Amino acid sequence: MYSAAFLATIPSPDQGVWHLGPIPIRAYALCIIAGIIVAIWWGERRWEARGGTKGTVLDIAVFAVPFGLVGGRLYHVVTDPELYFTEGKNPWNAFAIWDGGLGIWGAVALGAVGALIACRRRGIPLPAMADAIAPGIIVAQAIGRLGNYFNQELYGAHTDLPWGLEIYQRFNPETGAPDALGGVATGHIPLPESPVHPTFLYELIWNLLIALLVVWADRKFKLGHGRAFALYVAGYTVGRCWIELMRTDTANHILGLRVNVWTSILLFIGAMAYFVAAAKRGPREAPETLRSKGDERNAAVESTSDDAGEKPEPDEKAPEDTVDAGSSPGENGKPEKS
Repeated sequence: MYSAAFLATIPSPDQGVWHLGPIPIRAYALCIIAGIIVAIWWGERRWEARGGTKGTVLDIAVFAVPFGLVGGRLYHVVTDPELYFTEGKNPWNAFAIWDGGLGIWGAVALGAVGALIACRRRGIPLPAMADAIAPGIIVAQAIGRLGNYFNQELYGAHTDLPWGLEIYQRFNPETGAPDALGGVATGHIPLPESPVHPTFLYELIWNLLIALLVVWADRKFKLGHGRAFALYVAGYTVGRCWIELMRTDTANHILGLRVNVWTSILLFIGAMAYFVAAAKRGPREAPETLRSKGDERNAAVESTSDDAGEKPEPDEKAPEDTVDAGSSPGENGKPEKS
């Protein structure tokens, strides 16, 4: 009976952490890193297609990624302080980003600050950069949701649907104590509420659909001035809102709704307002506006170097009987300096 039910559900991984000697290899961290790599790679291609210089997105990421990681962690800690600052909790765990817990809202907000700093240093418009990286960001979010799968987190209520997710009890292999995050599922003992709605999977699929929507709209309507990024935010928040309502993990509420639901609603309104307002700024940015000051200086230096390397054209020989003004002919007929 149990085996038949098991075959009709999605099994969870036995563990989300492996050890290479004393070094823990965490699936969650690997998914985050993979997502960042994909976002940078795709962003570079889109930036170059718009007329930007190769390598610019990577330069921006050097600022944006660290800011984004800090912002994502800050949002998580601020919206769920009871996980770290109540009795019996260890406040230092607030810095344990490798254990999971990143809020996408904080990651995008503070990541945008880092990107703004880098864009100003390079002399390129932030809205154009945001448009280029928008699809890559949401695909990175989709990849990051696989980390939640390995961590057995962010799932919904019990379900009997065929795609229900089995959640297993995990134990520390050395002590036998329960360890939901770093332990191993020995015996595949399901949790009482298992199987559950795999809400992380719903969001993963939704994110990929929004990425396709942004790419399609960007190609068809030549979106510019941050409108592709605004479409990404609006599309993502619609899905996040209804998926958030399905989740059963602990969360703080305001007026009966989870904090992330309110955040989704407010961001959707803001993104749509910006999408409409930015349309008044005219067509997409011209390619020459996407080249940074450094690129222009390098081009000028190369041009100067090329000019300096050219051989001067030989001067035409003056006729032998031409006499310079201020000179007088000498005895031999050649001019004499006065």
